[in-house]
Amino acid sequence: MIFMTNLVLFLTKGNYIGPDLDEDSEPEQEQQELMQVDDQPQGQIVLHEDKSYYPSAEEVFGQGVETMVQEEDTQLLTVPIIAPIIEEKSFVKEKEMPETSYKKEFLLDLMRYPDLIRNVAVVGHLHHGKTSFMDMLVADSHQIDVDLHNPIRYTDVHTVERDRLVSIKSMPMSLVLQNQKGKSYLFNVMDTPGHSNFIDEISCALRIADGAVLVVDVVEGVMATTEKIIQMLVTENIPFILVVNKIDRLILELKLPPTDAYFKIKHTIEEVNSFLSTISDIRLSPEKGNVVFAATGLGWSFSLESFAHKYSESSQEAFDVAGFARRLWGDIYFDPEKRNFRKSPLDKNHTRTFVHFVLEPLYKLYGQVVGEEPDVLSHTLARLDIHLKDKELRSNVKPLLVNVSGRFLGYLNGLIQTMTVHLPDPVQAAKTKIPSIYTGDLPDQYGQAMLNCDPDGPLMIQIVKLYNAENVNKFEAFGRVLSGTVKDGQKVRVLGPDYSPEDDEDMVVKEVVGVSVFESRYKIGVTSVPAGSYVLLDGVEQSIVKFATITGLDDEPVHILKPIQFNTQAVMKVAIEPVNPTELPKMLEGLRKVNKSYPILQTKVEESGEHVLIGTGELYLDSVLHDLRKIYAEIDVKVSDPVVKFCETVLETSAIKCFADTPNKKNKLTMICEPLEKGIAEDIETKKISYKWPQKQVAKYFTEKYDWDILSSRNVWAFGPDDFGPNILLNDTLPAETDKKLLFSIKDSFKQGFQWASREGPLTDEPIRNVKFRILSADLAMEPIYRGGGQIIPTARRVCYSSFLMATPRLMEPVYYVEIQAPSDTIEAVYTVLSRRRGHVTQDLPKPGSPLYTIKSLLPAIDAAGFETDLRTHTMGQAFCQQYFDHWQVVPGDPLDKDIILRPLEPSQGPQLARDFLLKTRRRKGLNEDVAVTKFFDDPMLLELAKRDAQVLR
Repeated sequence: MIFMTNLVLFLTKGNYIGPDLDEDSEPEQEQQELMQVDDQPQGQIVLHEDKSYYPSAEEVFGQGVETMVQEEDTQLLTVPIIAPIIEEKSFVKEKEMPETSYKKEFLLDLMRYPDLIRNVAVVGHLHHGKTSFMDMLVADSHQIDVDLHNPIRYTDVHTVERDRLVSIKSMPMSLVLQNQKGKSYLFNVMDTPGHSNFIDEISCALRIADGAVLVVDVVEGVMATTEKIIQMLVTENIPFILVVNKIDRLILELKLPPTDAYFKIKHTIEEVNSFLSTISDIRLSPEKGNVVFAATGLGWSFSLESFAHKYSESSQEAFDVAGFARRLWGDIYFDPEKRNFRKSPLDKNHTRTFVHFVLEPLYKLYGQVVGEEPDVLSHTLARLDIHLKDKELRSNVKPLLVNVSGRFLGYLNGLIQTMTVHLPDPVQAAKTKIPSIYTGDLPDQYGQAMLNCDPDGPLMIQIVKLYNAENVNKFEAFGRVLSGTVKDGQKVRVLGPDYSPEDDEDMVVKEVVGVSVFESRYKIGVTSVPAGSYVLLDGVEQSIVKFATITGLDDEPVHILKPIQFNTQAVMKVAIEPVNPTELPKMLEGLRKVNKSYPILQTKVEESGEHVLIGTGELYLDSVLHDLRKIYAEIDVKVSDPVVKFCETVLETSAIKCFADTPNKKNKLTMICEPLEKGIAEDIETKKISYKWPQKQVAKYFTEKYDWDILSSRNVWAFGPDDFGPNILLNDTLPAETDKKLLFSIKDSFKQGFQWASREGPLTDEPIRNVKFRILSADLAMEPIYRGGGQIIPTARRVCYSSFLMATPRLMEPVYYVEIQAPSDTIEAVYTVLSRRRGHVTQDLPKPGSPLYTIKSLLPAIDAAGFETDLRTHTMGQAFCQQYFDHWQVVPGDPLDKDIILRPLEPSQGPQLARDFLLKTRRRKGLNEDVAVTKFFDDPMLLELAKRDAQVLR
């Protein structure tokens, strides 16, 4: 044995590789020790797992050693070994509660006094100064360092907003501000976006506001979004004041003389009044006190009253501030010799009082600040009782202008005074707001409590927005307490938009686990919030999709507050899918969350299985997709080219009476369809009429406004595809031909079939629009079992389709109203871009007092994708456009004309468009390429059609 061992320890060349010869027995001994099993008797079978081939970690390293065994690497290749640091999600938050010029307890105490509360929405066109207006309010109430070269944009908390310098969300702030007399008020202010794509956010803000501040750029004047907002304010019956902003542009940018600046300011105010006069009798004017002048970028504002107050402080005599303020506007002149006012000028150089007392001092002040040396400026300012430090005097022009103009004109006193006087408090506003938003009877206990803004009444809260919590995977519900007091830990009922006292399916009971006052970047936690104020609730948001009504657990029947209706439509859509198919559940969860975050966004699944997002425009969908990728799903998604929603309609009355038999051949329904009169569809969609009205009220509406006969107007069965859809189902049967009792027994089933048909038309599975379906006769089985819903509903749908196809069907496409601002030398390029996209100009006029032209046009929404980029490319970035949905129009051409030849890779023109849209939409949805007529016609109906065609050929 020893010989064999030594033999192994030699290589072929005779080199010994083992231990020293005097220790030759040690390796064998060690090997034998390792092979031994402790305390095992000789001859016993030892299992493999009980053998000890190697020493343990304890034996090698000693006692107390942590042992880690890695059996298998289960980490995916896509996951990095060292994960990157996860940055905070795309929202700006305050790390600590910021200091304010008032105590937080004082703010909470003011909530108990509704007469000291103003709920205000700040509205206006894009880049007219709404966010800088909010910055003025924040700077006045918060101890925050303001960098004039980098505005704080306090209510723009989304990083996309800050990167693109455009607001996309409405954000609230609750602030304590003082008027001219030093009296404190609680202002619940909502900053809203100005881009036309996000006008749905304005609708949410106006629903809970009692008044509004309309901000208009004095240079640009009334724009497309401004007109839309004025319409909304008048429709919602919300009082508002006008802020003519960026007055400093007239001085520093356009360099207009004071008299020309006056005419430019007056023209801007008259633009607003001119549009107002077409829809209301409201008039805004500085002498009425409901117009404020401001330069929010420089932090100052004034009204005529606050400017007159400035003169009264330096006057040695008795001074009528209100009387002097009324004479500071209009064609009124000051006679310096007689020291009185007159309505006619003394000579051609005599200036109006606004120019003499307001603009000329302002121009002189700006001239001194911009052009004079610090020593000279210091002497001038001392005469105005304005004293600045030497460092402030030698600062840059913009900070110096802010300091001087703010101290001379006053930062906010005039503005706050105007808001407190001309905007109502919650109790005053409830008299007009509650009747328009409450679906129940005002005399009931809920209606009375809301009318009186009663903090001790039953709880009623309207939820209008869902905001991300600190953990972005959760939401918190934001709304306004209309009556009662909401408390932390309180159990409440959350009522959805489909709730009614008769059907409480859309209701859940939740516990409020957090009550706070929302300040955009931070929250103030409270124990309760009484009626009249805004509130942010935690714990109730899970069952809320977009809007809700929250009330207490009373046994009394309650009606909901009306869901918000938008004055625009979401018509542009994209299809999405995850890059990695295994991440589909993540995308679905992200879609659910992003749907909560954007009010007008629609998400749906087509029959082909593709997931579709529907929004108002390109920027809207881009923001939605950013949030989906970066915040809610955190995955990569593939996005299709944008397309639009279509509608289906008819041009004529059905050529023949269309009929269909039920599957059991026991019932026969006959129907025709025809176009609706112009204006009815819009009236239904804007809820000017409802089929739920009493029959006489509906009949009166149609007979007086649209000259319908009494028989038809009294037999409106339904609107479709929903209760406020733009189609009507009429019962035009005669008692001699149809058993009315049997017919009314199938009314609900017939209505469901009609609404099903109008929801998914026969051409492209898109909604039907502007069509009146008339039931002519119904042969029904006497036994109820033979005329159940399973027989009537699909048959009603089929007969609707057949009558539709016999009435010259057509496709309808959405059309955008486009407003373009551009210099005069780029007008030709604007026309060229529009003409290439089937757009046409409706108005082209210069903007007075500026070098810009305003071009108003109409553009099909399907051709609007990429329009803004194309426009800026051709005008070298000088043109800027805003677009929003305006109306539906019929697509040229017959979509069912099979003789039309469509060539691949060539754009369709004129009459080819309808056929092209039909085929591409059906392919995208996974439908058969052409409409199968036989699918909707019974055999007897096909024979009838064949006979009719044969008679025509003869």
